[in-house]
Amino acid sequence: MAKIVFDSVTRVYPGSDHPAVDRLNLEIADGEFLVLVGPSGCGKSTSLRMLAGLEDVNSGKIYIGDNDVTDMAPKDRDIAMVFQNYALYPHMTVRQNMGFALKIAKVPQAEIDKRVEQAAATLDLTEYLDRKPKALSGGQRQRVAMGRAIVRKPQVFLMDEPLSNLDAKLRVQTRTQIAQLQRTLGVTTLYVTHDQTEALTMGDRIAVIAGGVLQQVGTPEELYDRPGNAFVAAFIGSPAMNIGTFRVDNGVAVLGDARIPLSQATLDAMTPEDNGEIIIGFRPEALDVQADGQDMAHSIPIKVTHVEELGSDAYVYGTLAGHDSSLRTDDKPRLAQVTVRVPPRTAPPAGSIMPVRIRPGGQHNFSAATQNRLPE
Repeated sequence: MAKIVFDSVTRVYPGSDHPAVDRLNLEIADGEFLVLVGPSGCGKSTSLRMLAGLEDVNSGKIYIGDNDVTDMAPKDRDIAMVFQNYALYPHMTVRQNMGFALKIAKVPQAEIDKRVEQAAATLDLTEYLDRKPKALSGGQRQRVAMGRAIVRKPQVFLMDEPLSNLDAKLRVQTRTQIAQLQRTLGVTTLYVTHDQTEALTMGDRIAVIAGGVLQQVGTPEELYDRPGNAFVAAFIGSPAMNIGTFRVDNGVAVLGDARIPLSQATLDAMTPEDNGEIIIGFRPEALDVQADGQDMAHSIPIKVTHVEELGSDAYVYGTLAGHDSSLRTDDKPRLAQVTVRVPPRTAPPAGSIMPVRIRPGGQHNFSAATQNRLPE
């Protein structure tokens, strides 16, 4: 096993003047399961491919353990990859697919059989060893791809969106199996996905990347509870955080008919570059519906447009009363829709006004100029 270090790693594709990955500094501890997450085109797969040796590094260094692998051939890096499309040989059985890399490496047949059978037992594939991939389900094929990586006993697992081709129910089941398997084996793992739900449920830590730049690294709880900037706040969480740009007036954030008080610490942290504006985020579950007769001075009035009843919960979707989000044409958050989680079968009808208030500790403030977190 080994730790992984990206030391100011940059990748610029030929013909582009903008780095796909820009000065990436990231350390993955020995035995850690780290999830690299971000939107499509953000540079996460490029980062994984540089670690695998499939992409050149324009500047910076990559280390696996104590070895500088920046210019090392992929076959010499002691890694194993699991791909999105399984990449199984259709003419080979499961047993042959799982043992093929060992056969190429001229491992004795008895040792190959032993490792394949051990991996098959771990992945619940023993009864399928003599089948070919076409006779397997998508989840079983993905487990075969996992088994092929496991039998090699590498220092590092690299997984590039391995669940993307599975249906929703199977994704939930398989991601649980992968997380449990990684913890059992203790192999250092870099897992790439665009699905932040996978990131929150699988990783020991999460690294969020956008536009080729690392935004924040931390445990799932840290990224969910204290996002470092507005991008991480909006990206992590499902449903997404409500986030918009407010005007500050006498210590109160104003947007449409909403009024949100700001602490003195927040006001003191604002700079002239913020131009009298602040970005505020609040999660759907951090809102309390205001009952008739309560003080509405610092409430957020929501005009209900749609309700989703999910059995154990309900989600109310609406717009901020008195606010036309289309008037904002810059790249700052616009709060075009507000989502509120409420108890089941308590949601008001569409068209009504539902006043809500942010619970203590549920408000996230960000600089309008830098979009970095401000103190509460």
